[in-house]
Amino acid sequence: MNTLSYKTVSANKKTVNKEWVVVDANGEILGRLCTKIAMMIRGKHKPGFTPNVDCGDNVIVINADKVKLTGDKFATKQYISYTGYPGGQRFISPKELMAKHPERVVEKAVRGMLPKNRLGRALFGNLHVYAGAEHPHAAQSPKTV
Repeated sequence: MNTLSYKTVSANKKTVNKEWVVVDANGEILGRLCTKIAMMIRGKHKPGFTPNVDCGDNVIVINADKVKLTGDKFATKQYISYTGYPGGQRFISPKELMAKHPERVVEKAVRGMLPKNRLGRALFGNLHVYAGAEHPHAAQSPKTV
């Protein structure tokens, strides 16, 4: 019996195969889209997934300004931030955030689905979100999902 075929293969920085992927967010529901994006960034869709290694793909999200929220969340949901000063808690709704920075709605949703540690911060660098249909990553020849 060949025991070598039963070895568990753990990926590392040198052996991982990272790809570039384009995701079109036009008309998609925010949470459902971002769970798939977070899974691709983490690398959980690959058979050689290793939890402590950045083995996911680089994801480019286009048309982030056309993403949808179900129900009344567009007006009632609130993102909370804190300036660090007393009384410095700030609230902003997705409606206001979409008017100023439409790509941040997708970024905040994906960031919340990634690990809250050093690896999660590094993985977040593999996400590139753009409000329009154009992106500057044509040289990487990304696949469309």
